[in-house]
Amino acid sequence: MAKKAVASLQKGGGKEYTKVVLTTKSAKTGAYTFKESMVHNDKVKEVVAAATK
Repeated sequence: MAKKAVASLQKGGGKEYTKVVLTTKSAKTGAYTFKESMVHNDKVKEVVAAATK
């Protein structure tokens, strides 16, 4: 299924987006959680900066 999603993003304006995966560690359990999102290339730095605050 991932190949299908990636292939469909390569058509048209899909190259303008980047997949951002943010990791956070739970203080209570020590487990890591992952949040994935598709972000426009112009806003990648803003999203990462907001997540590190």
